[in-house]
Amino acid sequence: MKKNRYWAFVLYLESAPEDWKDKLQLTGLPICLSPYHDKDLNPDGTPKKPHYHVILCFGGPTTFNNVKTITDSLNQPIPIPLQQVKGYYRYLTHMDNPEKAQYSEKDIQYLNGFNIDDYVDLTYSQVNTICVYLQQLVIDNTITEYADLLDYLLQHEMYTELEVARNHTILFNAYISSKRNKIKNEIKSQNIY
Repeated sequence: MKKNRYWAFVLYLESAPEDWKDKLQLTGLPICLSPYHDKDLNPDGTPKKPHYHVILCFGGPTTFNNVKTITDSLNQPIPIPLQQVKGYYRYLTHMDNPEKAQYSEKDIQYLNGFNIDDYVDLTYSQVNTICVYLQQLVIDNTITEYADLLDYLLQHEMYTELEVARNHTILFNAYISSKRNKIKNEIKSQNIY
């Protein structure tokens, strides 16, 4: 039987027990709940039954039957395996489907420490944009030590930028050292004259 770490299912309130959210919380799994989908339409224009989309994230691969035990306890349809969390997360608000009802990302609910950043790899373009931002941050704040850059990012809770800086230690350490040496050389040359 196929195993997967990431699963999703649709949750209908009318068939869910009153304590459905508590039951999900008690699984201990990182879980993400969509905004309440109460504006979706069928292809013929009739309203769809209101529902939530639920993402379940397991620590390791688990079987369909294990996940079905959860959905059965909530009286919900069978779960589906996800190849990746990011795409389905975007579907929670119909972000990439402008023809469908749009929902606000601020209405997404997180249980047990779910954080989408844990399931999304930055693209090359995103990393490049963050590197440019960090370089400008070094310039604007006259940062002369790599440790100061990391401390600044940590203190300002800029965790994605901190991760990029950590993954590009050689680049930023060399850049900051070069900036520091340039400043020293400029000071020396001014003192000579």
